[in-house]
Amino acid sequence: SAAKGDSLEHELHCSVCKDIVKQPVVLPCQHSVCLMCAHEVLVANGYPPPDLPPEPNSPASTPNTRSPRPHPPSPSMPRSPGYGTHPGRRRKEGPPLVMLFPCVPCGRDVELGEKGLTDCLRNLTLERIVERYRHTVSLGSVAVMCQFCKPPQTLEATKGCADCRANFCNECFKLYHPWGTPRAQHEHIQPTLNFRPKVLTCPDHDQEKLQFYCRSCQRLLCPLCKLRRIHTGHKILPVTQAYQALKEKITKEMNYILSNQDTVLAQITQLESAITQTEVNSVSAREQLAQSIRDLTAALAERHSSLTQALEGARQKRGEALSAQVSERRSLMEHAGLLAFTQELLKETDQPCFVQAARQTHNRSSAKAIENLQHFTLAADPSFRHFQLDVSKELKLLTELNFIQAPLAPVIDTQRTLAYDQLFLCWRLPPESAPAWHFSVEYRRRGVVPGGASRGGIRGGLAAARWGWQRLDEVSGSSAVIDRLEMDSVYVLRVRGCNKAGYGEYSEEVYLHTPPAPVLNFYLDSRWGLHADRLVVSKEQRCARSVPGLSLLQAADHALTSCHLTSDLLVGDVAITQGRHYWACSVEPGSYLVKVGVGLESKLQEWFHLPQDMASPRYDPDSGHDSGAEDALDSAPPFCFLTMGMGKIYLPQDPISNGNGPSSPSGLTYPLPPRLGVCLDFEKGRVTFYDAHSLRPLWEGHVDCSGPVCPAFCFIGGGALQLQELVANRNADQTPVRRVTIQPRVSGLNN
Repeated sequence: SAAKGDSLEHELHCSVCKDIVKQPVVLPCQHSVCLMCAHEVLVANGYPPPDLPPEPNSPASTPNTRSPRPHPPSPSMPRSPGYGTHPGRRRKEGPPLVMLFPCVPCGRDVELGEKGLTDCLRNLTLERIVERYRHTVSLGSVAVMCQFCKPPQTLEATKGCADCRANFCNECFKLYHPWGTPRAQHEHIQPTLNFRPKVLTCPDHDQEKLQFYCRSCQRLLCPLCKLRRIHTGHKILPVTQAYQALKEKITKEMNYILSNQDTVLAQITQLESAITQTEVNSVSAREQLAQSIRDLTAALAERHSSLTQALEGARQKRGEALSAQVSERRSLMEHAGLLAFTQELLKETDQPCFVQAARQTHNRSSAKAIENLQHFTLAADPSFRHFQLDVSKELKLLTELNFIQAPLAPVIDTQRTLAYDQLFLCWRLPPESAPAWHFSVEYRRRGVVPGGASRGGIRGGLAAARWGWQRLDEVSGSSAVIDRLEMDSVYVLRVRGCNKAGYGEYSEEVYLHTPPAPVLNFYLDSRWGLHADRLVVSKEQRCARSVPGLSLLQAADHALTSCHLTSDLLVGDVAITQGRHYWACSVEPGSYLVKVGVGLESKLQEWFHLPQDMASPRYDPDSGHDSGAEDALDSAPPFCFLTMGMGKIYLPQDPISNGNGPSSPSGLTYPLPPRLGVCLDFEKGRVTFYDAHSLRPLWEGHVDCSGPVCPAFCFIGGGALQLQELVANRNADQTPVRRVTIQPRVSGLNN
């Protein structure tokens, strides 16, 4: 098509002359330019002009079958520095001139090396492509004339000779290639205006073919170049192998691109639609901006009018008050005759006559006017100092007036985020972030690529929707709960905020590991304990604390006191009879000794109802397991505990001891994790302890599951523990109804 031809012609243009390339050479940056163009650019940049090879135009010319390169200067001519020099230079000579070629596509100067264009091989493949393009598109109607016909009878050329590098008509070809001579063996080709050498040869070693490719240097080598020390240790392949590998790679890439033409067209359509929508939305945003400024201007004008009216009212009121004072003072000046009469009246010596006349005069001279003269003040303040506007705050707001910004990436609160019965994700916005109206929480199971199955048709799309990114939209607050999860899986979570400006950046992804089994919810039941004075259980029955007190001091005078006097045990209010279950708890780091595990319900009841002043003949309260198991090692013990204390956790290496026997020297201690997880597999009689934060297995033991099994917690000395609260109960207003399944079937032992 015409568009395809135009695109191809654009690829064949020289970046210097903007025309189709002629005798292109490959620069070190892999771009190709015309040999003459490169020569002219170097000369224009001040480099010495190299000697270019003559272009033969007759059969008498010596055929040039090597890669065309500038001939070295003759011995009588001075050698041009930086071009045509050889590696073996004299020691006293200066450093070689390094040529820099300004490559237009790269936008930078490309170093040609001390040999200049000599190291640049001719791009014969590009020449062949140009030749095919000229015959099919550009020169399909342009005739190539014979170079040896005598004018004016010059005929159109029908053949070209690759060895003679000239075009011939039929008669001239026979004339210059007579039968039985070596020239009759010359290779004839289609007529062309641009002859090229047959093969590429090494620029450093004459007549040596380029038979190898160095992947480290990314250049072709001849057998002699391969032996150079500079290529020691490099990955060098035969050119046939490099050709096959590169051709297969490009073929696969082309096939992939061609097979996705519909996708590319759809993306182009989407991009064009986005460009159109961008223009439309920018016009709308500009109109909204102008409207907002008009609203501000209108509000400012309205406020200006109201403040001006208030100022004018104050001016009028003050002017009236001051004018009244002026009138009053002028009225005093108008009674000048009365004042003269009063002065004459004061000269009267006849007292009765004076009194009679003075009463009338006194009434006419106002006492109030006299008082005003004595205590004169202005009736109004003319300064208007109370009518000044402080617009510094408003000016700052107007200066900071800007488009609203989307919220910044939230920060995940890793201390509060956890996976238990559900996922609980907690986050906060950075202090400098714009506020968010709501948040979008996205999560997926690790190992499933989002949208990876979308190429599988409808079923693939459903799989992608099921196992790709899932989303909780319009989440208010700074936390979210995610349920309906797969057990023993790693989930990837991220969150972003949204406001009027749209969605902001995603937070960093956080990984949460779900428990290996369904979470068991239970409460602590201390009804079997005989040391209630030392054991305190919270009202919610999810937290317990052991405080050794008076009873321990009272027992100190017994010389043969069993250490079970200092141990207190709590059990969960559920009995497990089948399935796999998981629960977690946290132990206070300052606890002396705390054992966490499981045990047979019947054995726990029997153990806890022993008299205080007797040591058990079968159970060691410190170990918490049936010592009779030593007689039958094949049977699992009735208890399985893991011991913690003083900020450490003890992990026995002997699986037979199950963490219940005395600490063997072969055991290891590790820092106490923030939360300890316990997973019971009832059918297999197996108990696995985890670091509940990372779900990393710590240790595994066995327990007798021939009857109901209960979670158990043993305190030796002071200590405290707390059961992990369910995520589902975090926002609950009331404590869920307890599911008590253990009954006090041995209550008669207390009587």
